[in-house]
Amino acid sequence: MGTLLPSSTAEHEKSEKQNSSLQIDEHQRDVDAGALFVLKSKGSWVHCGYHLTTSIVAPPLLSLPYAFTLLGWTAGIFFLVIGAMVTFYSYNLLSRVLEHQAQLGNRQLRFRDMARDILGPRWGRYFVGPIQFAVCYGAVVACTLLGGQCMKAVYLLSNPNGSMKLYEFVIIFGCFMLILAQIPSFHSLRHINLVSLVLCLLYSACAAAGSIYIGNSSKGPEKNYSLKGDTEDRLFGIFNALSIIATTYGNGIIPEIQATLAPPVKGKMFKGLSVCYTVVTVTFFSVAISGYWAFGNESEGLILSNFVDNGKPLVPKWFIYMTNVFTIVQLSAVGVVYLQPTNEVLEQTFGDPKSPEFSNRNVIPRLISRSIAITISTLIAAMLPFFGDINSLIGAFGFMPLDFVLPVIFFNLTFKPSKRSLIFWLNVTIAVVFSALGAIAAIAAVRQIILDAKNYQLFANI
Repeated sequence: MGTLLPSSTAEHEKSEKQNSSLQIDEHQRDVDAGALFVLKSKGSWVHCGYHLTTSIVAPPLLSLPYAFTLLGWTAGIFFLVIGAMVTFYSYNLLSRVLEHQAQLGNRQLRFRDMARDILGPRWGRYFVGPIQFAVCYGAVVACTLLGGQCMKAVYLLSNPNGSMKLYEFVIIFGCFMLILAQIPSFHSLRHINLVSLVLCLLYSACAAAGSIYIGNSSKGPEKNYSLKGDTEDRLFGIFNALSIIATTYGNGIIPEIQATLAPPVKGKMFKGLSVCYTVVTVTFFSVAISGYWAFGNESEGLILSNFVDNGKPLVPKWFIYMTNVFTIVQLSAVGVVYLQPTNEVLEQTFGDPKSPEFSNRNVIPRLISRSIAITISTLIAAMLPFFGDINSLIGAFGFMPLDFVLPVIFFNLTFKPSKRSLIFWLNVTIAVVFSALGAIAAIAAVRQIILDAKNYQLFANI
């Protein structure tokens, strides 16, 4: 076809391609190092599905049976279904807003970019940016702590009189994270996150199978599904449970994950979310229902803890070892995924987009800054083994607005649906209800911190 075009037309098209290439190169020179090096836009929708699954289907799902102890059967299943529906809906709205902005020539790569462009610069700088950083870095600390706890559980099972302390296992896990943290970009994690997807299916299957095995045997506790505590405890327990469920479904990095997609991005995020929520449905509901059925209101904060009673395993030891190993390895992948917003900020601050990614000018600051970030998170996890209480507060303040409230607000402000339309009022209802739930859940989290304060001790061996 090219030979049939007049020479002037062919030259014009060639000129347009060159100009386009020059504009892209100019954009690459102007863009900050965080976006250029960490948020590379090279992935497919399949890679996006891996990232989404790792960021949502994580070991905190093993706490869902405990959330059921605070809610009971009916409310537990109801809120688990509502959490899945609302987050899937909200994440798709976020994706549609991002696709719309990309079609207008303004591709937003970060949550704070969306807040800046839609709500104003102060919202991105002083509200969304800090909240997202706290949520994601808090997740890194929580993964490090949980990894150490799982390692300690394996150690005590094999050596009941062992003298190693929790903080030592936290440091060991932190050293492993220190290595993984040096993986240069979000896109580079795609193969690790594929392994993570397989691992979350494996340990969820192990948790469900172990619960069913114990529930059908005489080894398990007598099943009791009544709610514990007085009226006040039950009321605050409901909001603690909602915070647990919201945090389990939480993501907080949808824009950053969508940023890893190679353009054009239209429709790719929906496919990735469909992959992710297929895994969510299989894992969340199987673990929550089987765990609560087997142990009732005796379900521990981590259902794997119920597999051991006074140091005596209720399932074969090899089964507990295997389940914990799956969990530990996946925790490292989850921690590295949630480290990406921190990496992006560090790269933006210390990196030089005009120098090659693997030049000494960029590699040395990257190595130092990421190592310091992991060292600090490991130190916090070792010092504060009760960080779960603090993370509940961070989840109430962070995951609720980022994953339930802001997506519907962004959609209404971007697309301006009619005030007579169902979608407008559905979005307004979601924003109002989950803003209120977030505030109440934060109060419940603060109350729990105060109640547990008497047991707090730095570097405690719990």
